[in-house]
Order: sequence, then structure tokens, then C-alpha cells
Amino acid sequence: MRTEEIRSRLQAARDEVVAELARARVNARPVELDQARIGRLARVDALQVQAMARETERRCQAERARIEAALGRLAAGTYGLCVRCEEPVAAGRLQADPAAALCLACAASR
Repeated sequence: MRTEEIRSRLQAARDEVVAELARARVNARPVELDQARIGRLARVDALQVQAMARETERRCQAERARIEAALGRLAAGTYGLCVRCEEPVAAGRLQADPAAALCLACAASR
């Protein structure tokens, strides 16, 4: 893959993660505890949605950090090299996950 194609894929992935993060933040807002306004079961459902949204938010932040790191490696000229052993990461692995930072051997030993 060419550098521009890689950068484009990473930026598109980052945009998707940022949009998902924004949706998760809306659902992670505090739940009102006013029983007169919402019933107990509705409040339990809202708390579950909130907990799932917080986990989605955590996962999105981690994925965004992975993507930003890959963009940094691309800018530094070290993209495609394992961050642990500095051996090349297989092209198929990078095709499947452009933000992959580890070669298969290092990922397996982790």
C-alpha cells in the first residue's frame, strides 16, 4: 500500500471512531433518579445503556490512540515496523488492521 492510501484509511478509521465516541458520550450522561418521572425498570435500563456507553467510550479512546500512534509512525517513517522488535509487520496484517503496531510473533508472545 502507498503512504497516502494508508494515511487515508487511518484517517477514515479515526473519523469513524470519533463519531462513535460522540454517540457513546451522549448515552453515557448521568441517569436521572427521579422515580416520579421514570419507572424503576426504565431507570435500570438507562443505567445499563449508560454502562455500555461508558465501555464503548473507553474502547473508542483506546482505538483512537492506536490510530493516532499509527499516523505518528507513518509520519516518522517507521510505519510497518514492529514497535517491539523492529522487524517488518506482514503486509496482510497491515491490510487487515492498518493500526497494527506489532508483528505476529510479538503479538502472539504478548
